[in-house]
Amino acid sequence: MLQKCEGIVIRANDYGETNKIVTVFSREFGKVGLMARGAKKPNSRLSAISQLFTYGYFMYIKGSGLGTLQQGEMVESLRHIREDLFKTSYATYMVELLDKATEDRKPNPFLFELLHQSLHYLDEEVDPEILVHIFEMKMLPVLGLYPNLDGCSVCGEKEGTFSFSFRENGFICHRCAHKDPYALPLKQGTVKLLRVFYYFDINRLGNVSVKDETKAELKKVIRTYYDEYSGLHLKSRRFLDQMDNLKDLF
Repeated sequence: MLQKCEGIVIRANDYGETNKIVTVFSREFGKVGLMARGAKKPNSRLSAISQLFTYGYFMYIKGSGLGTLQQGEMVESLRHIREDLFKTSYATYMVELLDKATEDRKPNPFLFELLHQSLHYLDEEVDPEILVHIFEMKMLPVLGLYPNLDGCSVCGEKEGTFSFSFRENGFICHRCAHKDPYALPLKQGTVKLLRVFYYFDINRLGNVSVKDETKAELKKVIRTYYDEYSGLHLKSRRFLDQMDNLKDLF
């Protein structure tokens, strides 16, 4: 059966001398694995559409396992990502996180839109660190994780100074701070951004300017939360951290 979908290539692996196996995250069908025969040949009509991060329309023959890619129509190459090693590291982390968090052929149009907008913004020079943190926060419900960001996880208070309690799964106010001596203190700006990143519509993202110290707090909270609760161990995160350390040298 011939099917068509709107999708983004989130994984591309060589198979034999001339073929590729690509994983497309599609709006209609979720994650789909496709064999792209001859895609490694320079003159192949599947060469461009099977590139990592490519956004477009894919025509394929559905199979019980891998489908067979027949043709594709590119909408965005997102080539600025592939041409920049730093951007590549952020994009690779986002697509691997999505890949590990989702099952095959489980449609999720919200998640498709999140990935599409995140890569689009990354291609257009939006701060990659902030984009990654927004993506990480919005992936939490996909992983079945729901931190309490509305108020204190212990007493429910919505006003005051907050820390993040990994034991209590969310914010903890200064009145209840004694209940978790290991809670991570947060600046007010970090508290606000964690809430915003979790709840707001990424399509409304405008110019973003965040202080380095706030970025450091965001990274520490989000990374520790993932380490405590997600059970994921991503190779791309180690690569991303290496690139971040390299960036600091320039």
